[in-house]
Amino acid sequence: MERVHRILVEDPDPPVAPERMWALGLYKSVVLVLFLLRQNPVQAAAAELFGVSQATVSRRWTALLPVVEKALARHVPDPGEASAGRVVLIDGTLIPTWDWASEGTTMFSGKHRVTGFNLQIAATLAGDLLAVSAPVPGSRHDMHAWRRSHFPEAFAEREGMGDLGYIGSGLLTPRRKPPGQERSTGDKVANRAINTLRAAVERAIAHLKHWKIGP
Repeated sequence: MERVHRILVEDPDPPVAPERMWALGLYKSVVLVLFLLRQNPVQAAAAELFGVSQATVSRRWTALLPVVEKALARHVPDPGEASAGRVVLIDGTLIPTWDWASEGTTMFSGKHRVTGFNLQIAATLAGDLLAVSAPVPGSRHDMHAWRRSHFPEAFAEREGMGDLGYIGSGLLTPRRKPPGQERSTGDKVANRAINTLRAAVERAIAHLKHWKIGP
């Protein structure tokens, strides 16, 4: 909160002055922006919850979102540096969103049967979050999202693991079942070992999705 205040005070042309936030004040205004980011509600619902007008919600969002991003930027680690000497686990996840008519069917995930964004997640073997990619439409599969992300370059010198959706990416993946045949004992053992290790990235995704904003 101090960094947000400092950025606003030091900006020669601030988007909004802290002392002019009569309706909510700076603290609750920042909480409002975080709530909008986390829950993606319609602004009218957020306005009712915070006891202000929808217009106030819109103004706070427009003014403070870039400030919050700037305040947090220093805490975003470089993926390459953070993963040095580590095995990198990669997986994709769908973040549900509103079904925007303007986007047509590009946001609809046939796999999950819901609209949303595909995010690529990188984690360590301990389940620590390393990086989150920029979102791509939910209709795109993990391999497309992986290639569109900065991950291939960021983790080019690292050992990486992914699921079957990443075959051909250069990541270590489970072995497919041969057409018309059963997997060999060796393939089953290898797949079990890979899937056991990959469970850590699923924990990282669960933690990311269940992140909550305090009061």
